Amino acid sequence: MDRFLTFLEKRAEAYLTKKKRIREYNRTKPHTVLGEIWSWVDALIFAIFWVIIINQYLFQLFVIPSPSMVHTLEVGDRVIVNKDSYGVELYPAGSKVFTDDRRVQRDEIITFYNPEYDSRGPVFDVLSQVIYMGTLTLVNIDKNPDGTPAERLYVKRAAAMGGDRVIFEDGNLYMEVAGTAGYVPENEFRSSTGLSSGPHRSVDPEYYPGLKAAAEMTAYYEEGYEAFLPREIINTYREIEGTEYNYIFDRYAFEKARTRTLSSFAPSDMSLRSDAAVYQNGIYIPSGYVLPLGDNRDNSRDGRYFGPVPESRINGRVVGRFWPIGRISSLTDNE
Repeated sequence: MDRFLTFLEKRAEAYLTKKKRIREYNRTKPHTVLGEIWSWVDALIFAIFWVIIINQYLFQLFVIPSPSMVHTLEVGDRVIVNKDSYGVELYPAGSKVFTDDRRVQRDEIITFYNPEYDSRGPVFDVLSQVIYMGTLTLVNIDKNPDGTPAERLYVKRAAAMGGDRVIFEDGNLYMEVAGTAGYVPENEFRSSTGLSSGPHRSVDPEYYPGLKAAAEMTAYYEEGYEAFLPREIINTYREIEGTEYNYIFDRYAFEKARTRTLSSFAPSDMSLRSDAAVYQNGIYIPSGYVLPLGDNRDNSRDGRYFGPVPESRINGRVVGRFWPIGRISSLTDNE
């Protein structure tokens, strides 16, 4: 990395020396409007070029697009991402070098490429990233069909590492950390190891019986078995009707209960049994992978849904917030 930075420094010095000589020469020439315009355009192109270089290899600016990290990071916060933390990415979304001694550490806030991103091809992917970086995140041409910005990059917390196994019960995370035996609640593990207290829950535990009943009802209706729907399930669901449950919702717990019910209808269906087993057995994180989770656990599309992500797809570490001004802060401490 030092040799690469030295190369960039020498190239910049040579370019600036050449520009200085050209300016000295131009002082003796008459000024024209076209010449002045070209001078400004040339300076702008040079500035954008170095902004892109800095964003790609040193620090990148990132706008928080969703509430998945509330209250650690709010929607619209602008953060600084250290692109050198886990190796050098040769080009946007490309391969990385110098990664041997730069590994992701538990609890770091990371940015990584969305595993569910619908790519439009390498040319568009690179072009959109260059424009996004060159305009300091002000212009994003990568849009969803509805006009909203496509989330090509996610920002989450590295909650579990290679060798860990995790399971979710009623929305709460239980961890079997690599090298240990038995599951422990995440909040206990965090407290005992001095990790961040940022991850939090929103769904009230009293809503879970009704949430599971709603999932079971959904499964009955999907299979056309509504005539056989047990009265107990209906009554349990009615306990949450009209509550804030409809606004604060644990999708993962819902899908877990729904899948379990569907598999009970057809015990010989190996596909359904496999889907149910995934929820029942939890998630194992292989070596070289990280399970990223949002701090706002009940409002986050994260590793629970798309699984662990390889460290090669993690492009940086969030080190600070620079906007809004009133909340400028470092994000490298466990707070």
